[in-house]
Amino acid sequence: MDVISVIRTKRDRGELSPEQIDWVIDAYTRGVVADEQMSALAMAILLNGMNRAEIARWTAAMIASGERMDFSSLSRPTADKHSTGGVGDKITLPLAPLVAACGAAVPQLSGRGLGHTGGTLDKLESIPGWRALLSNEEMLHVLDTTGAVICAAGDGLAPADKKLYALRDVTGTVEAIPLIASSIMSKKIAEGTGSLVLDVKVGSGAFMKNIEDARELARTMVGLGTDSGVKTVALLTDMSTPLGLTAGNALEVRESVEVLAGGGPADVVELTVALAKEMLDAAGIKDADPAKALADGSAMDVWRRMIAAQGGDPDAALPVAREQHVVTAPESGVLTRLDAYGVGVGAWRLGAGRARKEDPVQAGAGIELHAKPGDTVTAGQPLMTLHTDTPEKFDYALAALEGTFDIAAAGTEFSAPPIVLDRIA
Repeated sequence: MDVISVIRTKRDRGELSPEQIDWVIDAYTRGVVADEQMSALAMAILLNGMNRAEIARWTAAMIASGERMDFSSLSRPTADKHSTGGVGDKITLPLAPLVAACGAAVPQLSGRGLGHTGGTLDKLESIPGWRALLSNEEMLHVLDTTGAVICAAGDGLAPADKKLYALRDVTGTVEAIPLIASSIMSKKIAEGTGSLVLDVKVGSGAFMKNIEDARELARTMVGLGTDSGVKTVALLTDMSTPLGLTAGNALEVRESVEVLAGGGPADVVELTVALAKEMLDAAGIKDADPAKALADGSAMDVWRRMIAAQGGDPDAALPVAREQHVVTAPESGVLTRLDAYGVGVGAWRLGAGRARKEDPVQAGAGIELHAKPGDTVTAGQPLMTLHTDTPEKFDYALAALEGTFDIAAAGTEFSAPPIVLDRIA
């Protein structure tokens, strides 16, 4: 095998053979194939695509590059969830303890934010003492004793994907559907969960801007999971508007705790319960009521045990940014649009996200929303509050927020899109 022939095959719209795929993934992981060569292959895949057999083999090769986890010793069925990323998407935080409170075990391997999309681990690290890095033994212990764990994937899990994702991020090939699907599913299949629910975001704040691309991605991932023996379902959900009323790390933790306490924004509660029902059904648990588990405090109990088991203090005060800036409504009327992407970029520029994986984030930075589409606002009323430790970033963030909202005349009828747009199974 040689990498030039593999690149040329896909450049010329050919189908990569199983042997070519196995070789190139292994060779790249070992450093035999250079970054610039894999970049060329990734771009060829972005432009020319892959068929289902190629994607399945590519995924299998990435799984084979590392270890596979085993949760067969647990007394509960396992169910996991993955989101393709959005703005204000704190759903994993209340969802994992909620599903655990209903009887499933939730081994949630999560990631960090990059660009305008937030990362679950960055959010949880705003809790004093909380640790994202666990050994496999520690992860299994937390899962066995609390029912849920949220942590970083270990270096041994699909190392080919870890290396390839970093390359895709700096070569303009993140959006390649075959590479997105194989990246997500290689980790989830190697993780060893028995069932998986995918939250595929659609809209300005998502990687998939239109529903046709989102359906293609969802079908591809559901097929990969099913072919590997993992019961897999996907929900297509709206990401044209931020989820909830916060975008930022500690801000989103605070809002998640409100949901676990029986309150919180209606859209966050609705999507959390919808995904919980799908996860429980996929795990074979038919008689649980997620809404009841939120109301009676049992999900909150699991949250507190889970945070404490990973070194965090669930009673500690969350970080608060040193500086705030309020954006007010320029006129009275009905808020009809609040663009998720603009809010996400604004929060990122305030310090809630990173431009490179090694950059630090500010725990207290982000944007707090005071109105959502459909709400009536008056001139001068606060629309959003910007939070940061570095006030020199306010102008940079405000530039990202220009043109992100529309206000129509009072009395204008507004109909919000449903949160769940489609289901793929």
